[in-house]
Amino acid sequence: MKQLPTFETERLILRDVEEKDLNAMFDYLSDREVVKHMGLAPAVFLEDVRNELDWYTSIKEEGTGMRWGITLKNTDQMIGSCGFLNRAPKHHRAEIGFELSRNHWGRGIASEAIHAVLSYGFQKLGLERVEALIETENLASQNMVERNGFQREGLLRHYEYTLGNFDDLLMYSLLRSEWKHR
Repeated sequence: MKQLPTFETERLILRDVEEKDLNAMFDYLSDREVVKHMGLAPAVFLEDVRNELDWYTSIKEEGTGMRWGITLKNTDQMIGSCGFLNRAPKHHRAEIGFELSRNHWGRGIASEAIHAVLSYGFQKLGLERVEALIETENLASQNMVERNGFQREGLLRHYEYTLGNFDDLLMYSLLRSEWKHR
């Protein structure tokens, strides 16, 4: 299977996620605070994390998405991930998703990673629109995407069914022309 391109930013390396990352992924995916807005229960077993890694592989193989592991430059340990899902090439759009270890919240790391992924999406994948669907209670992610130029479009009521609940999601979007002018 084809490897994703690797990106280097000021502080980060974004790279393909590999089997060697399972333990690092477990560290943050087992944290209730990290996963509470992801529609996932906290990982209890390494097999739970393997399912997430298998999903990364399947969306890449199907062409519906791609997920990069976020690592700090001075270490190869994965501290989160960022990428596209629900990609619709015919319509030149995709959804962006991300999560980050709680130890690295509030440092601008997610914004730095998203900027690299958005650049790839708009420049190399030919995206016209990138969407972010965010739970109404997830104020930190709402603020972060707004700081990165996304516009709130509206509320999607009972849009997803996860962990036994119907979740309301806010729809945000960023258009290529808006990204170019940032």
